[in-house]
Amino acid sequence: MKTNYQQPIDKKSLTVTAFALFSLFFGAGNLVLPPLLGFKSGNLWWLVALGFCISGALVPILGIVAHSKLQGTLFDFAKKVSPTFSVVYCYLIYAISIALPSPRTASVTHEMAIQPFWDSSSLLTSLIYFMLVFVFAVNRTKVLDALGKILTPGILIILLFIIMTAIFTLDFDFAPSHMSQPFSSGILEGYQTFDAIGAVVVGAVIIISVNIKEKSASYEEKRKLIGKAGLWAGAGLFLVYGGLILTGALFGNSFDNEITRTALLRGISTNTLGQTANLLLSILVSLACFTTAIGIVTGTSDFIKSRFNDSLLAYRITAFIGCVLGILIGQFNVGYIIDVAVPALMFIYPITIILIVLNFAPDRYASEKVFKWVVVTTILFSIPDFLGSIGLGKYVSPYVDWVPLGQYQMGWILPALIVFILGNLGKKS
Repeated sequence: MKTNYQQPIDKKSLTVTAFALFSLFFGAGNLVLPPLLGFKSGNLWWLVALGFCISGALVPILGIVAHSKLQGTLFDFAKKVSPTFSVVYCYLIYAISIALPSPRTASVTHEMAIQPFWDSSSLLTSLIYFMLVFVFAVNRTKVLDALGKILTPGILIILLFIIMTAIFTLDFDFAPSHMSQPFSSGILEGYQTFDAIGAVVVGAVIIISVNIKEKSASYEEKRKLIGKAGLWAGAGLFLVYGGLILTGALFGNSFDNEITRTALLRGISTNTLGQTANLLLSILVSLACFTTAIGIVTGTSDFIKSRFNDSLLAYRITAFIGCVLGILIGQFNVGYIIDVAVPALMFIYPITIILIVLNFAPDRYASEKVFKWVVVTTILFSIPDFLGSIGLGKYVSPYVDWVPLGQYQMGWILPALIVFILGNLGKKS
């Protein structure tokens, strides 16, 4: 006999899942990007924070909620466009994830947590780092509990201590802004967090982990659990991002304008936490970066495993290859990896955001035809931004000037919206 009764969500499961989501999102880019963004934005920090939180927090929240609706893999995110497109998109997403943000976590860890204390090479750091990542990745049943119960509370406590110390001890005397387009700069800088990509990648990790832990739960129960956990994790991201950007803005007159991301974060920590700054910051960086790397490697391995008939061998080989790539690329400095990532992000991020929005939308507004038209439009109108990021902007500048929002490197937004509306109007007629 069918019943509509739904058991209430277990508070412990909700808390652990929310903490796990937050820790999987909050990694290397999330830590070093906001302070410098606030430092440069000065008195316009709030406008930059709004833009940054849209691409760095709101979009990932929508991605997790969409995952709770699908309860599948990354392949399900794009299959309405076409199965072939979905496979290509999945391989591209995982290739980017495992080649850029995952190694970057080791690079940030070295510059922030190892280099200030020991005179060791970045290659040695990335080697030990990804050996530990591999151990955690192949013991996936322990991932959710370890992340939710141990790592994330430590990250939050240290971060909030830095932020609150800055807010309550510094005068709210902001330097003039060095940004001509603070809002759009915040949105584009949010791309570097990889959080939208993280939402579609680690969302699948959470789905699998929840399925392992909540075997008897119904579809609706798991959807409610994952959706609420995503909202709580998103609220945490809003709080931390806004706090770090504000903290950076409060130190606008305290450091040289050419200071690097990692140097600024170390300086802020020293000024707010005193003698214990380096130790606390080392713990923070190690935890935040390490959890993100685990999420990326695990998510990529899950996808390859699914493509090879749930082969455990395929999972382990993928995790091994991902960790080898992390060792090789993670030895480069943070600034270099961030610069290399720009072209890939300018192309893949608009597609990812659109897929998140379409999967979040009610099914009656997101038919297969609408999916295809909107995604194709997004790809076409994001090409100029991609070309501009690889130094070919002069060839597309007349086109960029003609497209609304093109000068802000977001010329794909309005065309995609128009096609979405026309597609639904045409379907109704």
